[in-house]
Amino acid sequence: MRKIADAESALNFGENDIALAELGDRTICLARFRGGLYAFPRQCPHAGGPLNEGWIDAQGNVACPVHGYKFGLQTGRHPADGGYLLKRWRVEKREDGIYVDLP
Repeated sequence: MRKIADAESALNFGENDIALAELGDRTICLARFRGGLYAFPRQCPHAGGPLNEGWIDAQGNVACPVHGYKFGLQTGRHPADGGYLLKRWRVEKREDGIYVDLP
């Protein structure tokens, strides 16, 4: 697990938001939806678009800004077409900070 912030309040983004986070030499996306935190790659596996420039819909899907292709934050799968899978990493809130299970 890698520490991404000292506290959730240090993450400078709001509900239903996507932000970039630096973890060593990697840049990943961190999203907040209904009080949960989700970590996933910056690039869409469908078309390579920058997911940090996308949006989160009311069902908890992150949508790519290139084609609008969606991936469930909890499952990584498209709600109707499971052809592409968005890799995700577990996020843990601990007393001493926020951690991402990034290999």
